[in-house]
Amino acid sequence: MNANDLRQKSADELKQELDGLLREQFNLRMQKGTGQLSRPDQVKKVRRNIARIKTVMNEKASAGESA
Repeated sequence: MNANDLRQKSADELKQELDGLLREQFNLRMQKGTGQLSRPDQVKKVRRNIARIKTVMNEKASAGESA
């Protein structure tokens, strides 16, 4: 997932994507806590994707306010 693809999505699509990633992050944290996490690198990828989506959402919000 890259930022250019995210910029083309609507605010509702971004919100749905964010909700899905937050659930995935929660599940990965639970797996880590119980010692069942098979791919520890996924935690980092999900966290960065969440940050990308929040950044694009903030860009869209600030562009909407100035327009």
